[in-house]
Amino acid sequence: MLICIPDVLSKQDVADFRRIMEAEGWEDGRSTAGAQSAEVKQNEQLAPDSPVARELGNRVIRALTANLLFISAAVPLRIFPPLFNRYRPGQYFGEHVDNCIRGDALTGLRIRTDLSVTLFLSEPDEYEGGELSIDDHQGSQRVKLPAGHLVLYPSTSLHGVTPVTRGARISSFFWLQSVIKDAHARRMTFDFDHAIQALVARLGRNDPEVRQLTNIYHNLIRHWAEM
Repeated sequence: MLICIPDVLSKQDVADFRRIMEAEGWEDGRSTAGAQSAEVKQNEQLAPDSPVARELGNRVIRALTANLLFISAAVPLRIFPPLFNRYRPGQYFGEHVDNCIRGDALTGLRIRTDLSVTLFLSEPDEYEGGELSIDDHQGSQRVKLPAGHLVLYPSTSLHGVTPVTRGARISSFFWLQSVIKDAHARRMTFDFDHAIQALVARLGRNDPEVRQLTNIYHNLIRHWAEM
């Protein structure tokens, strides 16, 4: 399930992030890559444990936890502290798969990576190339979204970033562990919630059938949840 979520950050937030990041030093992005990924990765990133990266990451998480579409699609249990990277001309990330377990040395957090997230911080016309390429059961898809928008996709997917040929592609990337481990069940609950919200818009939350369907939705979450 690949889902694009608009306006996670406002344009003002993005501008503030970019202003703060421009004053920071960037390091080799391979420092957070696994053995296989490091061989095909050429980019830069903010030091993951720097105070600036942590504060910006906390701001991203606060925005995510207030975004109902994100909560419905991901049903997050634990979110890895967001990281920040930059691709300049000639830089890319070849096809790879994310590590199944990620650990954060600063907090001791360990998660199973169910879903991967890319939050775009550059506008599409600021750079050429740099598409996020994702291979899943629906085939190969390329994603390049406006700044402030994000894409959520299975961490089991082979994916990469095509070479940047002009400008700079800046983004935040991270992973999360979902309350619902099974991807098929997670997709069904997302579709179910989407249908319920459409009925709420037409009938109101106090409609008896809407209440019954909402009850079933929460019971399905309860049945599939792994805490």
